[in-house]
Amino acid sequence: MGHFPVCTMVATTVVVSGAAGQVGYSLLPQLCGGHVLGPKTRINLRLLDIPQSLEVMEGVKMELLDCAYDLVDDITLTTDAEVAFKGANIAILLGGFPRKAGMERKDLIAKNTAIFKVQGEAIEKVADRDIKVLVVANPANTNCLVCMRHAPSIPTKNFSALMRLDHERMRSLLTVKINETCGANTVTSTEVQNCIIWGNHSATQVPDASYVTIKKDGESKPLSAYYNDEAWLHGSLMTDVQQRGAAIIKARKLSSALSVASAIKGHMQAWLYGSSEVVSMGILSNGNKHGIPENIIFSFPMRCHGDAQVSIADEMTISPALDKLVKATTDELLSEKADAASILGMTL
Repeated sequence: MGHFPVCTMVATTVVVSGAAGQVGYSLLPQLCGGHVLGPKTRINLRLLDIPQSLEVMEGVKMELLDCAYDLVDDITLTTDAEVAFKGANIAILLGGFPRKAGMERKDLIAKNTAIFKVQGEAIEKVADRDIKVLVVANPANTNCLVCMRHAPSIPTKNFSALMRLDHERMRSLLTVKINETCGANTVTSTEVQNCIIWGNHSATQVPDASYVTIKKDGESKPLSAYYNDEAWLHGSLMTDVQQRGAAIIKARKLSSALSVASAIKGHMQAWLYGSSEVVSMGILSNGNKHGIPENIIFSFPMRCHGDAQVSIADEMTISPALDKLVKATTDELLSEKADAASILGMTL
């Protein structure tokens, strides 16, 4: 992980949309406590949600005030996107329309396209020109693309979609498997590095363990030094990562929240301050050397250099064994993009 800034005298304005939801409730303590942007970054917090959630937001604000976070200078509640994004430096977009029973995928995309069009337009109109935007609400990749296209004066590199949750799910499953095979406490999760998620944040995503290393006692070794069951790595591991969200809903009767908040923390820290390991991020595919079509938000292995500077790890190529799977997730993203473009009546 990179280094947090030494000190910020001027507060950073942070927008959290969908702030009344369960992910917001899990994220906000970490954000306000300095665990996301660092212990020296002061925050002006803007909480955005729909009018029906305003009373819930009032309760969330009361709880945040009762925590007496030293880093929080101000908390503003609003249902107006332009109020929320005015001068904003960072936006974490949790709010979207959830998929309901009987909804077709195109219906879900239509609902969320409308939301992210409005938010993109507000960002374009009133946000800081160097705002960093992380889209979490699903379908995150396509929502990110819609938001980006409606804020054309903001650099495209300033938009990303959350893939870190899938990345951490893969890391966790590998850690458990190695310790089951080699003995308890053989590795910790932070020692399992360079997991890769290709493609969409959906069941078509492609977890890839080809480049995983175990960094232990100052030495990096390939995953095969600890575990080399190719059938599991290309079978159950991939399926379990792809289906983890559904498994959590089945068990909790609610979608992931704590793990999403933790993934947001990891994503923002790596993006803003740098990371010593390769991480998975959804970014605009333009200029990639992996053969992925341009103008979609696609998860690549990324090197994070600090100060929000990132680059695709070009040397981590897609193996022929994964070609069909990568094509499937790419085709899904292209289909989502086509649906959104048709709804908007514009080219994305």
